[in-house]
Amino acid sequence: MNVLALNCGSASVKFELVTVAPGGTIEGRPARGSVAPLSGPARVRLEAAGRGPRAGEVVDPGYPGAVGTILDWLAGAGLRADAVGHRVVHGGERFRESTRIDAAVVAELTALRELAPLHNAPSLEGIRAARAAFGDSMPMVAVFDTAFHAGIPEEAAAYAIPRDLARRHGIRRFGFHGTAFRSVLERYAESAGVPVTRPRLVALHLGGGCSAAAIRDGRSVETSMGFTPLEGLVMGSRSGDLDPAVVAHIAQRESLDVEEVLRVLNEESGLRGLSGRSGDVRDLLEREKDDPAARLALAAFCHRARKYLGAYLAVLGGADAVVWSGGIGENAPAIRERIASGMEWLGLRLDTDRNRAAVGVESEIGERGSPIRALVIPADEARIIARDTAACLS
Repeated sequence: MNVLALNCGSASVKFELVTVAPGGTIEGRPARGSVAPLSGPARVRLEAAGRGPRAGEVVDPGYPGAVGTILDWLAGAGLRADAVGHRVVHGGERFRESTRIDAAVVAELTALRELAPLHNAPSLEGIRAARAAFGDSMPMVAVFDTAFHAGIPEEAAAYAIPRDLARRHGIRRFGFHGTAFRSVLERYAESAGVPVTRPRLVALHLGGGCSAAAIRDGRSVETSMGFTPLEGLVMGSRSGDLDPAVVAHIAQRESLDVEEVLRVLNEESGLRGLSGRSGDVRDLLEREKDDPAARLALAAFCHRARKYLGAYLAVLGGADAVVWSGGIGENAPAIRERIASGMEWLGLRLDTDRNRAAVGVESEIGERGSPIRALVIPADEARIIARDTAACLS
């Protein structure tokens, strides 16, 4: 089965065509690519197995234009999809596993948009564009980031608010980046030659959005993002952990409504807010020598991540490995080094040379013989989306 794995974000559509054999084995990846940005002229990057990459431009694609461009190119390359898998960030309480998409599911996902406005809305746009392009005969599956965390212990999932209030409004810790965490867990277990239920891992997924997860018995037992993707680590433009009273304080002092304050916390905070100019770690690393605000932003980013790393080692009672993934986690050795700094007493020791050499590739970056292994494992969400889609439809 050829599964078209679609990952629709607020500014891009990424895709990969994955061939899944019966039983879930990945037999091939015939094509991949992206369309970005979605407003104004978009750059299109396409690559098929055995061919060189192609690049081009599409004017004002939006989601329908981006999906249509991808489908036209696949057809021109002699490739076809038998099913489509969509990454969806927030499944709420209703969706605890990958689910075949129909009109009723689309309606339920629409109702969840307010919980992850930066993410679920693009996913819905991609679903609608794909359904319009393929028609009702094409089977489609939603693969939820929240599903991997659905079984976290109640004491980790519960917020300390009145229980009746939480129950009435479905308020609990959901967690995100589940497809990325699953891919990292499976790849670690595969490389270590152990079942996925064996490893104890602390996984740090660091990109535009950032989160940490404590993984045991093949599932998440604690994670830094909560009811929405706003909680937890410092992120590119999101604040992460915050005293809830700050929301009311800002609203009152700035004469803003709650929705506007949440927009500031989601879009103007994090690295961007602390630095006053950029949410891009690469830019901040270049500027930190002469820019105190850039230094502060990076220091806060690494401090928060290190705090969660230590906490999750405590939750697990130790770990077999700490794993980095995501655009920052996979490509910024300096950030990994700063996060792990001071963790030697816990058994986590990075090898300077191995860490610096690990940029964008799967690598062991810890000292040989260190009690806790340290690795970079690139997230492979397309693998999880494709396999879940095939399994759901079988």
